[in-house]
Parts: sequence; C-alpha cells; structure tokens
Amino acid sequence: MTYFRGFSTAVAAVVLVVLGGCCGRGHGVVDVPTDEAGICSSGVTIHGYKCQEIQVQTKDGYILSVQRIPEGRYESDNGVKKQPVIIQHGVLVDGMTWLLNSPEQNLPLILADKGYDVWIANTRGTRFSRHHISLDPSSSAFWNWSWDELVIYDLPAVFDHVSQETGHKIHYVGHSLGTLILIASLAEGKLVEQLQSVAFLSPIAYLSHMTTVIGAVAARSLLPQVVTKALGVEEFDPKGVAVGNFLKSLCFRPRVNCYDLLSAFTGQNCCLNSSTVELFLKNEPQSTSTRNMVHLSQIARYGVLAKFNYERMDYNLRHYGKINPPLYDLSKIPRDVPIFISYGGRDALSDLRDVGHLLEILKSHDVDKLTVQYIENYAHADFIMGINANDVVYKYLITFINKHGSV
Repeated sequence: MTYFRGFSTAVAAVVLVVLGGCCGRGHGVVDVPTDEAGICSSGVTIHGYKCQEIQVQTKDGYILSVQRIPEGRYESDNGVKKQPVIIQHGVLVDGMTWLLNSPEQNLPLILADKGYDVWIANTRGTRFSRHHISLDPSSSAFWNWSWDELVIYDLPAVFDHVSQETGHKIHYVGHSLGTLILIASLAEGKLVEQLQSVAFLSPIAYLSHMTTVIGAVAARSLLPQVVTKALGVEEFDPKGVAVGNFLKSLCFRPRVNCYDLLSAFTGQNCCLNSSTVELFLKNEPQSTSTRNMVHLSQIARYGVLAKFNYERMDYNLRHYGKINPPLYDLSKIPRDVPIFISYGGRDALSDLRDVGHLLEILKSHDVDKLTVQYIENYAHADFIMGINANDVVYKYLITFINKHGSV
C-alpha cells in the first residue's frame, strides 16, 4: 500500500520515521506554546484527559516542551504520587507521534488509564522545543549539537524535573533514537539511580545492516564535507528547500523507490491505517540538526557507537584529546537495570542482525531483569502507530513495568 500522495509530500516525509521522527516550524523565533497551541490540546485533552504543558530548561540553555498526563480519563486526583513514565520519541518527529491513534490504541493514554503519571518528552529543535535562553533558531549556534548533547543535557534535564516533581524513580519508554540516547546514557553510568525500568521499542544501537536502500544511501551521503557543500544549513528541515532537494536527489539513485517512502525507510509496516498516516503527515516531520543526522549516519558507516566524529584528526584531538572519538561502551550497562526490548522482523532500520548485536552484548544481563519480545510482521512505525500495538506490544510492556514497579 502506498501512503503518500505526490512526490512533494513524500519528500517532506522522507526521513519521517527513519529513526523515529519529523516536522519543522521554519526559521526564526517561535512563540512558546500555550495549552491551547500545544500537544496537550491537539492530542490529549480532546479525549477528556488532563494534560499540562511544561517547559524544562537544559544546562546548556535549551527550553524543552514536556507534556504531563497525571491521571486516567475517569480518575480523580486522590493526592497519591504515582509512578512516572517518560516517553521519548525518535528523530525528525515529536511527542505527537505517540498520540495519533484513539485513546485505546496509543501508549501515553493507555498508561495514564493504567494508573501511571505520564510525561511525554520533546527534544530540542522540534516545533515546541525551539527556544533557548540566548540563541535563536535562525542562528547556526542553535543547531550546533548531535545526539551526544541529548545524552548530556536533554535526558538529564527531563529526568531531574520528573524526579523532583514525583519523588519516584522513573520508568522510561523510548522508540528508535529514543532508545539510542538512553542506551548511551546507561553505558556512561548516567541516570541509573533515577531509573526504575527501561523499555526499548525498535532499538537503535547499531545500523550497519539496514535493509533500506534509501537509508543506506543517505548514510553514505551525509558526510560533513558533503553536507556543508550540498546543504549549507545547520538545521535539517525535511520541509525546507535545501534538505528537500538533497532528499529528492537520493530518489534518483539506483534501486531507490520513492513511491512508498514510509516502507522504503522503515520496512513493510503491517498495521497502519490510512487515517493515522494522514494525521501523521499533518503533524510531521520535524526539524533536527544537520549535525545530528551526520552523527547518526556515522553509526551506519563505521559500525560502532561513538561520540561525534569530526572526521579531522585536529578537530578530534581538540575535542577529545585523541585522534578517534571515544566509544560508548555498552558492556558497562548495569546488569541489574530492568530492560524490555521489542523488535520486529520487517524493520528495515532496526535490523535483526543489529538488534542481535545489542542482545549479544546484553547476554550477561541478569536473567530476571531482561525481557525480549520479537514480532515477526512488525516494522519500524508499527510500534508507535500500529492499530493493534496495544494487543501486540503495549500489554506486555505494561506487564513488565508492573513487575518492576517500585516496592
């Protein structure tokens, strides 16, 4: 089934769920969203749930949008502090992607109805996280970051805020890039004391075996010197002219199919309906930094998980004190952190062999703390937008969270 009508729409969504996300507001200052303008109004309160729009400031000055759903639809606040769950989207999308299906089919509202205090995080650069204490999105400095900075600044800022507000350890659910940044955090010993459990949907730690031709071509093309020459921009905006032309050029490469880009990037998703995809396209894709996209492509090219590679010895020496950037050592992930992993047999991004590499590293994990689920007919987008995801994935995820809840 082809989900995109017309080439221009397809190009706008080209990397949409590539590693999880999408949608740009364009350049310039964006007003901080109000309850009426934000994700709460668009995807939560319309269904009868309470929702709060919150701003969290990172230590490097970015102001992140976070939505809190404190209780289920038919609950009344009894003053009891519930266990919090942070839900983290992937690249090129924002938190709205979790809310596209009905309340019975989307994870944040299901968790709220199950008695959890739900927090939806939105990374820097997405439409409601385009503010900084001193930098403007029209400046190159605003976009001078990759997923390293999400590990160093964004996740800790959200975790600290949620910990202070709730007084509980935190359950975390990430999709795609949302898994990568938590995996890297654990490898560096970050957030461990604040975590109750972790759930990885379509985990991304390695990308060497992507079966998507267009993804592999993009990874080879996103070299620092090529990007600078071809794009000349620091913001990677799929709806912008420069990035649009770059993506369009990929479609003329051999064996690249641009008529069904969702499948071309993510694999043959089994369980998306057309109305959900149409709603997705109304909200996504989102901007990220070009440097972030380059960093992601480095995982595919080099086959290792490392900090950003400047691909110049003098630059790496200046930033890291060594010729090559430091690796994230996944063998250092604490063995007693409860981890749930769910991955799909048709996922062209989170490929079976790459997930297998991650699972091999985790083979010494405490047996009773690691749950692995394999879904043969699922691809990348099914985990967040699949109409049957509640029955296939979420009910098992929630059973896992309940099992590893606070004592």
